[in-house]
Amino acid sequence: MVHYARYIKEIGRGAKGARSLAGDEAEALWADILDDKVPELELGAILIALRVKGESEAEINAFARALAARTPRLGVPAGPRTVVIPSYNGARKQPNLMPWLALALAGRGIPVLIHGHFDFETRSDPFALLAALGIEPAADLVQAERSLVDRHIACVRLQTWVPGLHRLLGLRARLGVRNCGHSLAKALDPCPGRSLRLIPVTHPEYFDRMDALVRAEQGTAMVFRGAEGEACVNPRRRPLLRSYRDGVLSELTEQGDSVSLPDDYPDTADIAINAGVVDALMAGRRPVPQPMQELFDRVVTLAVG
Repeated sequence: MVHYARYIKEIGRGAKGARSLAGDEAEALWADILDDKVPELELGAILIALRVKGESEAEINAFARALAARTPRLGVPAGPRTVVIPSYNGARKQPNLMPWLALALAGRGIPVLIHGHFDFETRSDPFALLAALGIEPAADLVQAERSLVDRHIACVRLQTWVPGLHRLLGLRARLGVRNCGHSLAKALDPCPGRSLRLIPVTHPEYFDRMDALVRAEQGTAMVFRGAEGEACVNPRRRPLLRSYRDGVLSELTEQGDSVSLPDDYPDTADIAINAGVVDALMAGRRPVPQPMQELFDRVVTLAVG
């Protein structure tokens, strides 16, 4: 039997006394967490200790290795890279434009896989929004693969794809706070070497942690400040975008000035209104906000290049 007290003793000494785990220790610990081997009491202590201490880059990379070993791979179409879009936040105050990005890319023949988990009471459910736009979660990975071929777009819930991580994210409701599993979920890679991952971050320190992760994995990705945590950008401000090709930073766009929107642009995350906005953008009845257009253009360049 593994005694997890030795891990807690290292990471749980408080903000000044805590020490980060070595890579092999961190990977072994996260593997046990994902495999549901850690008792509840110790698991809660570990997650809160990591949140208080803050995960080191080495720990994040080790956690990601353990997760990658437990992430089923998907077969993806030949041609452009498959754009992998996480959805783990939902919207609060403004329309979620992530579905527009996904549909616009699919319309260009670029395969798009949306994956996510949602359990917030005070946010708008992105899966309900996707369903209103005709995008339903796949029943299994085989159906997701078929949808990528037939429609260039597929959606899969985390519980269908990586059950161990789904269980971990579900602890937010019991513990009251998120854990680093939420950040790792946004960097999941279903097809290493054939993917372009969009990785939205919500806190400045995670730019550096995701930078280190993408470099270590030699991945192709875009890291940017997500709008309310979703894989889209604030339509009112030119975004900070970091683009990576095979682990190398290839382009950096600094955050720019504010951008004006039409007076009738809604300030609500209501599902029906949000779906109407996405439909209008797709049909050309509304202009695409310049920051979203810039994100789209950068994604296309990385996916087909």
